[in-house]
Amino acid sequence: MNLESAEGARRHTICPVPLAGSETLRSDPALAAVQLKHHPSRLQDYLALTKPEVTFLVLMATGLGCIMASSFFNLKVLLHALVGTALVAAGTATLNHYLERVHDGKMRRTANRPLPAGRLMPQQVLRFGLALSLGGVFYLALIVNVLTSLVGLAALLSYLGLYTPLKRRTTLCTFIGAFPGAAPVLMGWTAAQNRLPLEAWALYAILFVWQFPHFLAIAWMYREDYARAGMLMLPVSDTKGDSTFRQILAYSLALIPLSLMPAFLGMVGNIYFFSAVVFGLGFFYFAYRASLHRSKVYARHLLHASVLYLPLVYAIMVIDKGGL
Repeated sequence: MNLESAEGARRHTICPVPLAGSETLRSDPALAAVQLKHHPSRLQDYLALTKPEVTFLVLMATGLGCIMASSFFNLKVLLHALVGTALVAAGTATLNHYLERVHDGKMRRTANRPLPAGRLMPQQVLRFGLALSLGGVFYLALIVNVLTSLVGLAALLSYLGLYTPLKRRTTLCTFIGAFPGAAPVLMGWTAAQNRLPLEAWALYAILFVWQFPHFLAIAWMYREDYARAGMLMLPVSDTKGDSTFRQILAYSLALIPLSLMPAFLGMVGNIYFFSAVVFGLGFFYFAYRASLHRSKVYARHLLHASVLYLPLVYAIMVIDKGGL
């Protein structure tokens, strides 16, 4: 039995509702194979909707903002900021699954998500996403402060209302999406201080710029998938990679002086300053290699470097907070 006929024979036993991308699956047996390969539990499906890996990075930025804004360590404030932000981030991720369910069914790397695979109903996901999002917004407003809640709400609405639809309309979507993407560090800061001074925006700028080489590396790796789903990520139209890797190099280089701003503002000391220079040059090295080879392998190396870079910079920043 070939993959296409296997998908047809087992659809009713695995997916009790029509697949969001069923027409695409019939024309692409590889997508059917992806959906038939794994059978997560209902709990795993709901957890997957919240995008735990992304939420973890969100909470890391929130924690950094809260700690760097605090004159002394306040565990209670930190925990409340993390809980509220986690709810907003998880809700945003879930609603993103809901909005992109049809397009996810057209891409191999997302074909086995709960909605395109038919394991969850759209209304279930919508209710779950709204409950998390509204719960997070109200939690922050009532337990933390209104400013933190408003920053979280603005990030949620701009991510879902601007970035998500723009992915199929303009290559500027990555730029637009970077604004809500960097909001968690502001939420952490406002949770501690209920204001947004220059120091908060310095942390925001680091996270804002970091996103470009990170997401452009992902987009280069999966450009065929994005094209199949009609998403206008830059690498989809930039087939030779000239503009893509020019931006990767530019943003990676800009990240070095931006990462030094906390030192110039007196937030950290010399240990952080020299560490940030070393980490920044190392990150730029991976960006340069990716630009030189323009292959998926080297783009993946850059992706891994970006995932390591951020927690390392954050960790040294916290360790050397207020240093000399």
